[in-house]
Amino acid sequence: MAGHSKWANIRHRKGAQDKKRSKMFTRIAKEITISARIGGDNIDSNSRLRRAVSNAKSNNMASDKIERAIKKGIGNIMGAVYEEIIYEGYTPGGAAIIVNVITDNKNRSVADIRYIFNKYNGNLGENGSVAWMFDTKGQITIASNSHNENKIFEELIELGAEDFIEYDELYAVRTSSSDLMRIRDSMEAIGYSIMSAEIEMVPKNLQKLNQLDSDLTIRLLNCLEDNEDVNKVYTNFDYS
Repeated sequence: MAGHSKWANIRHRKGAQDKKRSKMFTRIAKEITISARIGGDNIDSNSRLRRAVSNAKSNNMASDKIERAIKKGIGNIMGAVYEEIIYEGYTPGGAAIIVNVITDNKNRSVADIRYIFNKYNGNLGENGSVAWMFDTKGQITIASNSHNENKIFEELIELGAEDFIEYDELYAVRTSSSDLMRIRDSMEAIGYSIMSAEIEMVPKNLQKLNQLDSDLTIRLLNCLEDNEDVNKVYTNFDYS
């Protein structure tokens, strides 16, 4: 898969195997809330909210928690007021990073993100400094252990998917961003169990780093992923 960052797969696998379900549910709930706040509570007209709710259901999140997150987003019940912030920067060695943050305290978040970058010899950049290195794509994640690779490839091509790749126990199915939910729903209709359907920032090219910078970059990425305000992390770091 051209331009695919192996770190993206590590993140998906980590999420799929994460036993700290409360942390995963917190991130999903925040995504639902910010989606409703930005685009309203109508799933039919708010594609981002539809994706978020779909992912919540795929992860067996309780319906009342989904409804509560939506109501918080549109202001029907009291709760934290979230905003979405995108940070861009560089790892040690110069690989690109995009950090998607959903937070109720912008000052805390920017201080935390800056501290993490500095701690591992990275650098925060200006808005737009690395975004041009990525394409916006859809990605559907399913378990691979119950599917025949040749069969799924044929079915996905017929549905209009652009590519797919197997990582250990996962398939990552690449789509255009506009076709993501159509293909997701079609896959579900023919029997695939969907783990997630997300809009992803996919690197156009990957960047290799020396061993020292690679070690620091892995620690930097892990630390960002563990931050409570960080929703997603994208990089063109060639982790191999």
